[in-house]
Amino acid sequence: MEYIKIRFGKNLGQMHSRIQQTIDDMFQRVNPILSILPGEVWRPQVDIVETEDVITVICEVSGVNKEDLSVEIDSGALKISGKKEESFGSSIRRYHLVEIPYGNFERILMLPVSIDQNRVTASYNNGVLRIEMAKPVAGKEHRVPIQGE
Repeated sequence: MEYIKIRFGKNLGQMHSRIQQTIDDMFQRVNPILSILPGEVWRPQVDIVETEDVITVICEVSGVNKEDLSVEIDSGALKISGKKEESFGSSIRRYHLVEIPYGNFERILMLPVSIDQNRVTASYNNGVLRIEMAKPVAGKEHRVPIQGE
């Protein structure tokens, strides 16, 4: 059984820049081929779903090998990164249509609530990465008995 790498880090939220995201989005809209050039970053689509007990992140990364995926979590953010290899190899070719993104990708997502880092699981099936992060168990009310009369 192979596992998806999950690392716990610090200050992931500070790594993510709204300005950088805006610039990347602008260039991708102007010319989609800019998102697939070597070394460029693309962002897979993500859903974040919250229930009473769990935060679930579903990330669509079809065509990516599980060994090329990485998940990093800190108290307030989740980073999903990896690489999607181009299927044509390195021979010279002429593109007529380019819509499939290749290369490195990275998503840093701010978590809506804190999570219990001891109860995180990740699975990858049919091109979908699913990360389930349990919320901390809320402390139950503890009554302190008062001694005396």
